Amino acid sequence: MNNSPAQDTLAQDFVAFAVESKVLRFGEFKTKAGRLSPYFFNAGLFDDGAKLGRLAEFYARRLVASGLQFDMLFGPAYKGITLAAAVSIELARLGQNKPFAYNRKEAKDHGEGGTLVGAPVQGRVLIIDDVISAGTSVRESIEMIKAAGATPCGVTIALDRQEKATADGQDAAESAVQQVQQHYGLPVVAIATLADLMGFLDGQSDPALVAARPAVQAYRQRYGV
Repeated sequence: MNNSPAQDTLAQDFVAFAVESKVLRFGEFKTKAGRLSPYFFNAGLFDDGAKLGRLAEFYARRLVASGLQFDMLFGPAYKGITLAAAVSIELARLGQNKPFAYNRKEAKDHGEGGTLVGAPVQGRVLIIDDVISAGTSVRESIEMIKAAGATPCGVTIALDRQEKATADGQDAAESAVQQVQQHYGLPVVAIATLADLMGFLDGQSDPALVAARPAVQAYRQRYGV
């Protein structure tokens, strides 16, 4: 989904927040695909109440602005669990009380049993995660949602890296986000994208951020979609 001008402000605010929180860092980092990336986004570092609450606010505002219709949230283990819970709280605060569920990595053989926890998985289900790297988490979530008799209706993430996916060591023509959109026909709603990150860096005077921009630009030219 394309960002409107009003949403661009939201994206810029989010990138600034991620940098301030040291969740988004610049340097040299090896990705799962084996690439050396000049930036790293680690949503696990939204690790206190204030930061998690603000993150949930960004997700909720983006979702409301997107107009995407959904009945509940599904958070894939592990990061998605916290995200689903936090965003459901924020959505309720905004007057949209949505149930949420998540999965266990291993099935429980006592108590209520099974791999799904939380509200019954039914209706239009929105998958929530931090990023889409290989699409594995999304694929597994779709399978679990369908197995429960519900309908996956979209995915929401914090950051769309907008870079080519890899398969068997080869660069694909599309990003992992585009593959999810094309293969499953699901909309993907991101709070911010790599383009938004570049826009943020364009307006900076901090020497460290100014110095980071050429490397991010070069990475985008090489791997971007």
